[in-house]
Amino acid sequence: MSDIFRRQQIGEYTVIEFITPSLMDPIVLENTAQALYKVIDEEDKRKIIMDFEKVQYLSSQAIGIVLAMHKKLNSLKNSKLILCSVGPKLMELIKLTRLDRLLTIKATQKEAVGVWQ
Repeated sequence: MSDIFRRQQIGEYTVIEFITPSLMDPIVLENTAQALYKVIDEEDKRKIIMDFEKVQYLSSQAIGIVLAMHKKLNSLKNSKLILCSVGPKLMELIKLTRLDRLLTIKATQKEAVGVWQ
């Protein structure tokens, strides 16, 4: 999975940094989704920050993964999903689909971590 995202812990926050400019390939995304869902389901991580700084292209399948993670975390206590470093193209897509009303989006990773402090 290291070619799609890098994961790190910053205190109690699990930061998922996507390291590829394109989240479009259906097979790669299916594997990515399974790895991301395990972070919540098996490792019980509840405070997740998804960093999209390097991402330029996002498929509807990738948006579906983000929404599924949001739904999983919403059903758990003391949990939250925050997106950060969303570029102008992706932000336009998020606003067009009105997901900016549903998802918490912060300008930087530092600002996202600050939400809980």
